[in-house]
Amino acid sequence: MSEEPEFVTYNVTDGVAWVMLNRPQYSNAQNYRLLGQLDNAFKRAVNDDDVKVIVLGGEGKHFSAGHDIGTPEKDSHMPRNRVGLWWDHTNKGGAERQYVLEQDGYLGLCRRWQEIPKPMIAMVQGACIAGGLMLAWVCDLIIASEDAFFQDPVLRMAQPGVEYFAHAFELPPRVARELLLLGRRMPAARAYQFGMVNEIHPRETLREEVAKIAAELVERDRFGMALTKQAFNFVEDLRGKRQAMDGVFHMHHLAHAHNQLMTGHLVGGLDSKAMAAANKKQAGDKE
Repeated sequence: MSEEPEFVTYNVTDGVAWVMLNRPQYSNAQNYRLLGQLDNAFKRAVNDDDVKVIVLGGEGKHFSAGHDIGTPEKDSHMPRNRVGLWWDHTNKGGAERQYVLEQDGYLGLCRRWQEIPKPMIAMVQGACIAGGLMLAWVCDLIIASEDAFFQDPVLRMAQPGVEYFAHAFELPPRVARELLLLGRRMPAARAYQFGMVNEIHPRETLREEVAKIAAELVERDRFGMALTKQAFNFVEDLRGKRQAMDGVFHMHHLAHAHNQLMTGHLVGGLDSKAMAAANKKQAGDKE
């Protein structure tokens, strides 16, 4: 039996766990094995008393192009180690199959990661698209490169945003509507104006600047930081974040079921190449 590819790398330096998405050849698109390895890395960091801070980044040109909808290593057909109490999806049909898969593998994992008691920093360069937003949004701080951009273009697939629907909590309502309805790239500088990004730095110094922030957090009290994270999560839930996500998650799966009925395909027949081409055309990218 062949070993599973290393989709995520893990290193600890001076109390900081550097967790890096490691599919740069596919712009760090997230298959389910990558997400499983990411969960293992986060659990490892939480269990290590020498780790005070977690940094999440991506190798290569882009942070993450989102969920894997068409690489050779796409693996939605494979069994997976489930973290919630949902059953196996592989022998299910109809809307049930994708619903239980995404309930555990997308929404469930992101909620689990949002509750990690150690501070998390998203180090974002290049593209942070759709599922990439989910990974950045579960972190406490987002530090971006000058060339970073944020985008959720899944309305092209008749979807009301990605599964972890934090859009209206991360951005002002009118801007969140723009992000979804128009699906345009939001440059890091604009995201910073709305408070979604904490700091912006040149790409060549991004890791150095993130390391400085992480080093500052390492000096803080572990339990105090955990309680601070709990406090913010508590307030967000009082504002309806969890209930809103549950509601939109069901809308998301109504869209999946509708697509299957109308086109025979979960996302309306669009694959990663079609989405990338549409994104480049919209952005006026001639590459």
